[in-house]
Amino acid sequence: MSSIESERYPVRYKVAEAARLAGVSPSTLRLWESQGLVVPLRSETGHRQYSAEDVARLKRISWFRAERGLNPAAIREALETEEGVAANTENGEQSVSSDIGRRLRSLRHAAGKTLEQVAADMGMTSSTLSTLERTSQGVSFKTLHDLADYYGTTVSRLSGEEREDVPALIRSGEWRAWPATTPGVTVQLLAEGRTMMDCHRFVLAPGAASEGAYRHEGEEFIHVLAGRLELVLDSDQFFDLLPGDSLYFESRRYHSWRNRHDGETILLWINTPPTF
Repeated sequence: MSSIESERYPVRYKVAEAARLAGVSPSTLRLWESQGLVVPLRSETGHRQYSAEDVARLKRISWFRAERGLNPAAIREALETEEGVAANTENGEQSVSSDIGRRLRSLRHAAGKTLEQVAADMGMTSSTLSTLERTSQGVSFKTLHDLADYYGTTVSRLSGEEREDVPALIRSGEWRAWPATTPGVTVQLLAEGRTMMDCHRFVLAPGAASEGAYRHEGEEFIHVLAGRLELVLDSDQFFDLLPGDSLYFESRRYHSWRNRHDGETILLWINTPPTF
């Protein structure tokens, strides 16, 4: 297979193959997954599929366990340290893409919490939380908001909006975007810095949703530029918003949303004060 074909069709290993390459048993891989040490992809039928990077990680886990006698928590910390050093040597775009995960990990360490403790408090698996901290991806919009609230911060702060040296004028198409934590949801910044409003442009892929209701302090304004948005307040008030429609509501009301359009839905979304 050529190098180009390898990039297009990366090698995936089944559990038994990955276990053999790492020198451990398949049951050990399943245990490490439950401990959040490695999270393989899943096929459409639900079977685990390990990448070459996963296998390399498995070998490091095996070495830390056998040669240094580390427990799962210590292995996880050692891997995070290695990955943090590697991230600092990558280009700027890749570094920015993992900022949310690193900030969440720093907040967890500052709180003296383990992955298992935070995952239990949040009602999620430690493997999902580990993936988020390592890659800044893999969670719903609601879960990201709930984690920010858990640590006493906001999603906007986690995304690095409160920079000091920001321009007052942002030209069309030059918006900086949040790291892509949630599939199908792109959040572009229409204003940055320590403002009294969070001003965002949301671009939602077909079917993209918050995947649950959330709330916070403040007030919100939504204006639909294109597409169709269903927004639900307090689980019993349904709004079907079309291009040109606007909605204003108190952020402390539980709200959830979904793109009901068969194409992209684009929104102007403003929160004040910046509590999102």
